[in-house]
Amino acid sequence: MRGYINKSEMRMFLIFGAILLPMAFLCFQQELSLGIISSYPLFIILVLMLLGANIELPVSTIRTKKTQDLQRDAATLEEVYSVPLVKDISSSMKLAFDTVITLNVGGFIIPFAVMLFLIIFQPDFVGLEIMLIMIVAATLLSDFVNGIGIVMPDYIGLIAVPFALIFAPGNAASVIFVSGIGGILLGNLTGLLMFDKENKGSAFINLGGVGSFKAVYVTAIVAALISWFV
Repeated sequence: MRGYINKSEMRMFLIFGAILLPMAFLCFQQELSLGIISSYPLFIILVLMLLGANIELPVSTIRTKKTQDLQRDAATLEEVYSVPLVKDISSSMKLAFDTVITLNVGGFIIPFAVMLFLIIFQPDFVGLEIMLIMIVAATLLSDFVNGIGIVMPDYIGLIAVPFALIFAPGNAASVIFVSGIGGILLGNLTGLLMFDKENKGSAFINLGGVGSFKAVYVTAIVAALISWFV
């Protein structure tokens, strides 16, 4: 993700890496899948998502407000979110950010491509319907944190699990991935369009990165593991 990796971020990578170890065994045994995506491609996707978590591709720029309270809270926010916020603030004396909007490779581009693949080659209208619920939930539960960007609850994707198990038990893994990932990523885009640029701002807004990568990756892991149980 943007900036550097602190202890909190390193802990996240270690936890996700530890989860991937037993999943590697399950994939070797052909126990996991996402519908038409079988075990080996699924495991490669999960590994690439984790490896791509620190790669951001800039796509646009906008002007947003540099609020006065950022200077006071910068050090704390920097520690919590693992971003060089103090440097972002001090790099310019302007009262506004020339905000760079980026797409995270591991948290946006790869999962979005997989989601589109499943929608096109294994269409399931239940997944699209649940995705609408997830978009609303992501929009309502997300928040724009000054200096950081759009922040999602880490486990918001779990909202899709009971709906998928009830309405699409035979294809729950694929439905959870499509609806959960789609809801989070499109919720990011909705949040980007709706936040108040005149009163909030950040030097970077990382879609699928800082603030939402954990939510995306947890959803992907849960979707994969669900296929082992059902």
